[in-house]
Amino acid sequence: MERAVLIRTISSSLLACNRFLFSSPRLARSFLSKSPVVASQRHYHRLIPNLTNRSLPRRGLRGFSRLSVASQSSSLRFSLSNRHFSSLATRAVASPSTQVSPEIAGVNDEVTEKFGFEKVSEQFIGECKSKAVLFKHKKTGAEVMSVSNDDENKVFGIVFRTPPKDSTGIPHILEHSVLCGSRKYPLKEPFVELLKGSLHTFLNAFTYPDRTCYPVASTNTKDFYNLVDVYLDAVFFPKCIEDFQTFQQEGWHYELNNTAEDITYKGVVFNEMKGVYSQPDNILGRTAQQALFPDNTYGVDSGGDPKVIPKLTFEEFKEFHKKYYHPSNARIWFYGDDDPSERLHILSEYLDMFDASKAREESKIAPQKLFAEPVRIVEKYPVGEGGDLKKKHMVCLNWLLSDKPLDLQTELELGFLDHLLLGTPASPLRKALLESGLGDAIVGGGVEDELLQPQFGIGLKGVSEDNIPKVEELIMSTLQKLSEEGFEKDAVEASINTIEFSLRENNTGSFPRGLSLMLRSIGKWIYDMDPFEPLKYEKPLIALKARIAEEGSKAVFSPLIEKFILNNPHCVTIEMQPDPEKASRDEAAEKEILEKVKASMREEDLAELAHATEELKLKQETPDPLEALRTVPSLSLHDIPKEPIRVPAEIGEINGVKVLQHGLFTNDVLYSEVVFDMSSLKQELLPLIPLFCQSLLEMGTKDLTFVQLNQLIGRKTGGISVYPFTSSVQGKEDPCSHIIVRGKAMAGCAEDLFNLMNCVLQEVQFTDQQRFKQFVSQSKARMENRLRGSGHGIAAARMDAKLNMAGWISEQMGGISYLEFLQALEEKVDNDWDGISSSLEEIRKSLLSRKGCLVNMTTDSKTLTDTEKFVSKFLDLLPSNSPVERASWNARLPPNNEAIVIPTQVNYVGKAANLYDVGYQLDGSAYVISKHISNTWLWDRVRVSGGAYGGFCDFDTHSGVFSFLSYRDPNLLKTLDVYDATGGFLRELEMDDDTLTKAIIGTIGDVDAYQLPDAKGYSSLLRYLLGITEEERQKRREEILSTSLKDFKEFANVVDAVKDKGVSVAVASLDDFEAANKERSNFFQVKKAL
Repeated sequence: MERAVLIRTISSSLLACNRFLFSSPRLARSFLSKSPVVASQRHYHRLIPNLTNRSLPRRGLRGFSRLSVASQSSSLRFSLSNRHFSSLATRAVASPSTQVSPEIAGVNDEVTEKFGFEKVSEQFIGECKSKAVLFKHKKTGAEVMSVSNDDENKVFGIVFRTPPKDSTGIPHILEHSVLCGSRKYPLKEPFVELLKGSLHTFLNAFTYPDRTCYPVASTNTKDFYNLVDVYLDAVFFPKCIEDFQTFQQEGWHYELNNTAEDITYKGVVFNEMKGVYSQPDNILGRTAQQALFPDNTYGVDSGGDPKVIPKLTFEEFKEFHKKYYHPSNARIWFYGDDDPSERLHILSEYLDMFDASKAREESKIAPQKLFAEPVRIVEKYPVGEGGDLKKKHMVCLNWLLSDKPLDLQTELELGFLDHLLLGTPASPLRKALLESGLGDAIVGGGVEDELLQPQFGIGLKGVSEDNIPKVEELIMSTLQKLSEEGFEKDAVEASINTIEFSLRENNTGSFPRGLSLMLRSIGKWIYDMDPFEPLKYEKPLIALKARIAEEGSKAVFSPLIEKFILNNPHCVTIEMQPDPEKASRDEAAEKEILEKVKASMREEDLAELAHATEELKLKQETPDPLEALRTVPSLSLHDIPKEPIRVPAEIGEINGVKVLQHGLFTNDVLYSEVVFDMSSLKQELLPLIPLFCQSLLEMGTKDLTFVQLNQLIGRKTGGISVYPFTSSVQGKEDPCSHIIVRGKAMAGCAEDLFNLMNCVLQEVQFTDQQRFKQFVSQSKARMENRLRGSGHGIAAARMDAKLNMAGWISEQMGGISYLEFLQALEEKVDNDWDGISSSLEEIRKSLLSRKGCLVNMTTDSKTLTDTEKFVSKFLDLLPSNSPVERASWNARLPPNNEAIVIPTQVNYVGKAANLYDVGYQLDGSAYVISKHISNTWLWDRVRVSGGAYGGFCDFDTHSGVFSFLSYRDPNLLKTLDVYDATGGFLRELEMDDDTLTKAIIGTIGDVDAYQLPDAKGYSSLLRYLLGITEEERQKRREEILSTSLKDFKEFANVVDAVKDKGVSVAVASLDDFEAANKERSNFFQVKKAL
């Protein structure tokens, strides 16, 4: 199974670059995220074109997050990931809300009976200030959790237990397919129509190893119920069980365009999983899970193994749906401020149509029995040819912790232990591994509790073969030492504060809180356990803190280490060996199978296959009839506010420094950003910026080791992060380029927050050569991983660097240029450490000044006033010298078509041009048009017909760069041809009023994205930095709302600039590039990256 989440990093249009023109970047923070260590994210997701939704559901129980202080470079385009300051860095105790929730409506017994339900249990959940009622549908046994509160971001989810018996990927293919038309909505993909024209705040589906989830969310009640109805009809009455072509499209099929050509495999899930199986970390995670669970459903891949997917038959596919997609096997979740009686009414209309089945019994997950002896497995993974293979091995130790599910108290204790071991850079197991010099980066997800039985995994990658035994010995000896000696008192205190702050703050970013709670609840509920229990952390947390205070932390955590790890024989050691020939062997094996298939066919069979291929493509490319499209419910423009969402903002000064203040209720948490101008920095120092930011947070001061500083931050604040922010500014030559220091704390710890910010910025010493060398190795490993898993992001950054200065700056700090810098820097750290240390000091000196500094704060009005004196003291301590004059950064990469070569089975294909360079003047209609191109033309031609996992476009309205990108794509030149035909698509486009209205509403849904208070304050800051006024926001909104078909037609000539003047960058295998350059003479300049 894939350990790093299959992230929907696909942008429907301009969201990645322009959301904060209206709202802000979606700070996609999973409530339960575990960023610093590669986490075991064992679920697959339906592709949603949204670059901003970069983090997805995590663990079932643990409502706390790992500390992440590693800073990373980001341009504006990629500023929306969870790496900027997520709840990963939460480190101080927050108090429960003092606001009293209004009386929460319930459902009386008469209504419950009327709709065919019985009330099983009712509880008030103080932790989320909600009334939760568990209902059971009498006729079918379907269970419903109805959670009522004052949260306007309403959530619905329906979950089925779907245990596979093999690795054909049935659950995953079915998850894609049921959303391709249903009884009430008989069009090709109502899912896409919802993407186009609803105000959803979440719309997706995911496949776990043992369950499939279908969640939606919206703040608009009418829209919310529309989404619920489409999803209920999709799961219970899908067209796909009668439509073989949907199975072929989403799963797999043989493709033959003419009888003289070779047969190939195509299918969206097939190509998605080829991408998954190209990434070493994913291969490691899949191997570990299957080895830990050889005897139950977790021993196969629910997502599908590309070698096994073609064995799946349509009959097996249909039978799986019939067996498991039944109300008797369903757990249904509602959350938010809508009428709880209406929820039961909606459900009864569907559930009453079914009789009870045995699905609930037949889908039960059998536990894995514990081993008597440890197991060792050696697996190969693909690497590029000609590279140095010496330090390319990986090793990971994995334990199955119990033969049955654990109780809540033990799980909470294990969660704390996990954080103590691995949760921060100062955590002893993480620190020991990284400081050992035995490897480059950590692998393994620590404690994983989203399945029936919990696991623990830890290891290193970038290891030489002869050091593998040393890594294993170091893990065991470190754990043994911690068992014997216990953890430092300050470390335990910092962990408690971190976890408790995160639980109470409940900051899930753009991820709906109700969905986070649903995924926690379902982690127990799906195994027939109490769905209320995972939502209630107060009592076990109080009990754990009391026990630590009374008995000491050693008495709590040492027995856990001994029982679950040191004395546990159910241990699987995975050794991953680099194999430069594996990719070519796999391709040759697939080709041989397909050659045999073709050889076994008669001429008439081949002609029939070619005809079937043509028929499938014709269906895929034929628009739905208008009457089918009109079945999908939608809002009208009258439901849409005419003005943008406004954030209260006051601009003032403290000690001559601009201060932005946003008076919002934040549950007594202060969120603050301090911004420094980066424009005076020498050009050659730019690639050092990400490492400079990491060094500030992970090196010590004169008086504090980095461990002590880390623990102090953990005890006193909710986290501090430092990162660069770079963007073009519309109408200006010079980019906006800053370093942002971001932090949060309880209002009572505001002074501590600013004192620690000052400490990090001014007192940290750049003297630890070995730690810096670790940072370089970790960064290089991260970049290599990103290249394999998010090649579209690398291609986009590379194209930006060819087309505008801000793009070039960002690519220096986070693209191929940065990877090349890191590769050279590894050697330089040994040979010229003094020079590097001096450069880090030079960066600090050029950045830190009151001149050009800006402070942003978001909290309630009283805390804003009370905090001003601490801000004044912080600013007084900053140097008052003026920075040197603005540096000259006028640089871009050569505008040639570029091929980035990596070992992969799939491609990432991009093409872009700057529309402002050809005279385009921005109009708000461009937001609507680019979204429509993604959700129609590119979805149909690149994804549905072309077989890629995703195809989309993105318009950065700050720089003018319009980009096309594909994700896990089997094609290369064919995809570029689709991009080039976009102008023709727009010229021939016919669109009725309903379709146009949906496109406008969907765009408004994007720009009015739901935000928590910290994100509102941050988005206001970004608008200030980029000079975006409220008048401009209103103007763009009016242009969006008045978009016409004429605007689409006129944009055709504009987008032709990409065809005529654009640059292409693709990330793919050498074989695919050689074939492309053979077909189009020297089209790409080849650059080997891995």
